[in-house]
Amino acid sequence: MGKGIFTSGTWEEKSDEISFADFKFSVTHHYLVQDSTDKEGKDEVLEDVIPQSMQDLLCMNNDFPPRAHCLVRWYGLREFVVIAPAANHDAVLSESKCNLLLSSVSIALGNTGCQVPLFVQIHHKWRRMYVGECQGHGVRTDFEMVHLRKVPNQYTHLSGLLDIFKSKIGCPLTPLPPVSIAIRFTYVLQDWQQYFWPQQPPDIDALVGGEVGGLEFGKLPFGACEDPISELHLATTWPHLTEGIVVDNDVYSDLDPIQAPHWSVRVRKAENPQCLLGDFVTEFFKICRRKESTDEILGRSTFEEEGREIADITHALSKLTEPAPVPIHKLSVSNMVHTAKKKIRKHRGVEESPLNNDVLNTILLFLFPDAASEKPLDGSSSIDSNNPVSESEDYNLYNQFKSAPSDSLTYKLALCLCMINFYHGGLKGVAHLWQEFVLEMRFRWENNFLIPGLASGPPDLRCCLLHQKLQMLNCCIERKKARDEGRKTNTSDMYPGDAGKAGDQLGPDNLKDMDKEKGEVGKSWDSWSDSEEEFFECLSDTEELKGNGQESGKKGGPKEMTSLKPEGRLYQHGKLTLLHNGEPLYIPVTQEPAPMTEDLLEEQSEVLAKLGTSAEGAHLRARMQSACLLSDMESFKAANPGCFLEDFVRWYSPRDYIEEEVIDEKGNMVLKGELSARMKIPSNMWVEAWETAKPIPARRQRRLFDDTREAEKVLHYLAVQKPADLARHLLPCVIHAAVLKVKEEENLENISSVKKIIKQIITHSSKVLHFPNPEDKKLEEIILQITNVEAIIARARSLKAKFGTEKCEQEEEKEDLERFVSCLLEQPEVLVVGAGRGHAGKIIHKLFVNAQRAAAMAPPEEELKRMGSPEERRQNSVSDFPPPAGRELILRTTVPRPAPYSRALPQRMYSVLTKEDFRLAGAFSSDTSFF
Repeated sequence: MGKGIFTSGTWEEKSDEISFADFKFSVTHHYLVQDSTDKEGKDEVLEDVIPQSMQDLLCMNNDFPPRAHCLVRWYGLREFVVIAPAANHDAVLSESKCNLLLSSVSIALGNTGCQVPLFVQIHHKWRRMYVGECQGHGVRTDFEMVHLRKVPNQYTHLSGLLDIFKSKIGCPLTPLPPVSIAIRFTYVLQDWQQYFWPQQPPDIDALVGGEVGGLEFGKLPFGACEDPISELHLATTWPHLTEGIVVDNDVYSDLDPIQAPHWSVRVRKAENPQCLLGDFVTEFFKICRRKESTDEILGRSTFEEEGREIADITHALSKLTEPAPVPIHKLSVSNMVHTAKKKIRKHRGVEESPLNNDVLNTILLFLFPDAASEKPLDGSSSIDSNNPVSESEDYNLYNQFKSAPSDSLTYKLALCLCMINFYHGGLKGVAHLWQEFVLEMRFRWENNFLIPGLASGPPDLRCCLLHQKLQMLNCCIERKKARDEGRKTNTSDMYPGDAGKAGDQLGPDNLKDMDKEKGEVGKSWDSWSDSEEEFFECLSDTEELKGNGQESGKKGGPKEMTSLKPEGRLYQHGKLTLLHNGEPLYIPVTQEPAPMTEDLLEEQSEVLAKLGTSAEGAHLRARMQSACLLSDMESFKAANPGCFLEDFVRWYSPRDYIEEEVIDEKGNMVLKGELSARMKIPSNMWVEAWETAKPIPARRQRRLFDDTREAEKVLHYLAVQKPADLARHLLPCVIHAAVLKVKEEENLENISSVKKIIKQIITHSSKVLHFPNPEDKKLEEIILQITNVEAIIARARSLKAKFGTEKCEQEEEKEDLERFVSCLLEQPEVLVVGAGRGHAGKIIHKLFVNAQRAAAMAPPEEELKRMGSPEERRQNSVSDFPPPAGRELILRTTVPRPAPYSRALPQRMYSVLTKEDFRLAGAFSSDTSFF
């Protein structure tokens, strides 16, 4: 059988339950999956061939497998059946029951001709006691076992065990055939003397230059707090010895581990080592389960004044959204908030504040770097688009995780909250920072300061909802800023988002195809305003609507409209002219569609769905969806007096204007155009909208997007978030950050198995996080996977430090050691090339020597060399290795039993001796032909 196949091969098992005398047993068949080539030509069972399992007793290729069923280790079997009590607490304790079972097994084997060994588990399960039998043609092997707590003195060494083996065989031949011996001693190293564990827990009190606890804000901690490798086990093996070659008795032993031909090493990992990154994320995840609101946590209501002011603040939102004669900017919401802020400070007192001012200011400066300058920079809102990182796969992880880009404000906020929760005031600190953050958002809205660290443009629906809300607030600030700066000229009329459309660098044709082919569906769906009432009731910014010939435009057709002065022109369309008067067609300045976050889109689709399929519902739905279309029609009419619906369609949705070449009366080829079939449907939405549209330029239309109302909605949304809601929103960002951190650390170590696990984590996380409200259990699984990877990387670092891979001068030696360390992480047991004389072997020897000296308080090697006489050295010298923690021996021979003329059959005895355990497992075969 191939060497090492017991570890590298695949083991399978099949189980069943049986009842025997009202006692339930489970029967399990264990077997090594064999290649078909092994079995070929062995189908015909010859009369004199002994069973496979008996041959396996003598096979030396798979002694001491690192991972296997105990019976495989003890007897070297590749196939066997175990009968054990089905219930865990049941046990076959009495001798009579045991004998009854064994005799039943023996009869069953004889009757069926089965050659697979059959074992019965007796005594309590933890003792792992088995007795069994194997039968072949005229041969039988008995499997017996001894298990003792305390080992008799004469059996602690080879000579004593040989005596047992020989007496047990009871061979009738006088010069006994030689016994072949395999020995393994295992030494345990627990005390890594010269290596303290390098990971220092962060110093929480240090706060220097934006660093907290030795960690910068926005950086995650990493590594294990304790050594993740607790023990090193060195197994020294003598695989092929013959009796008489080696002496090992109670007085003297030849078995020196340094001389052993085979060394193999395994490491024992610390059980669940405490890992910083794992703890960090787990603690943050715990906030998700808290029920308290920010006010409850901070101990007092945020707005704590009785009387009129409290009424004002509660009704602020409704006042803002009602149509009222009071101009909006005079509503003193900000005054209320700022007085409330002063009151909180007054009531709470500085010493009670969960976050001290230094920490708070450092965090706020980290989140809002623009606050350091006198006036926030205009450009601060957009993320640096030249950043090469933004193209990388890691940067785009936020699409998969539904988190936020790793250079955004939302992402930084998640990391800061994580750090505060861990080091600075826990839940109270989180609530305090959030309150400050919301106040900062309101301050920026009221003072027209853009929020830094957010990509410009409408909310990115690939990000988490909180990120979308902040982007929405930025859109509102942008629009309000543009309005407040009072741009009166045509070009400055444009809303900030229109700039792209306006660019002259785009040819008019490109513009037509690009922007306008999305036509009525795309445009109106994206941009209908929040509610139908707003569509009709919301007042314009100015009262100019009453003038400027609006009345004349109402009744009259194009003739009267031509007398109007064109307004709100952006630039002339390249080739198109108006169909009826031949004037050049001008592209109007239009309003941008209203940006929307995913919750608003959901609300909108629910409202539309509830309108039903009745004619009235369909009509209302069309009106709601055509807000943007109507606005664009009004702008077009204002820019092109005397225009018709056909002119508008040619610009807005060119596919709905069909042109054909026809021959006129004079025989010339001319282009004749007409509206598409869907545009000609009686009372369709476009025709209706065109009839109701008045020529009003964009700057004097009522706003499609009421930024004041939307901003107040966002600010209210932020203010009512509990820390638990916040943690749920930001957990994808924290998981995203943790995955990036693990990837970054793994790149330094280059562990192939970890690369695979990280890919699995990313796939798993993207499935879980893409759905709203993922289950806690699934989130816990992701966090556990991240912690496991962190532990593996910490183990790799621990082993590299212990084996000094960085200190190697020779490149070849360094590569060997690095290969050895990576095998230790991934394999159950690793062979040391060159045993005690190889690179790794010498280091392991040195580790044991140092640990021994430290344990005996003896002087280190250097001092020993300085000592004079050999006597002095001998007195001070300590054995290089501790006593072995485990001794395993396998004795094998082939002898005739029970008579000298019987067939010579395999005999085997395995012995293991540890501190609290002594076990002998024997397999003794006999010829049953004449007995």
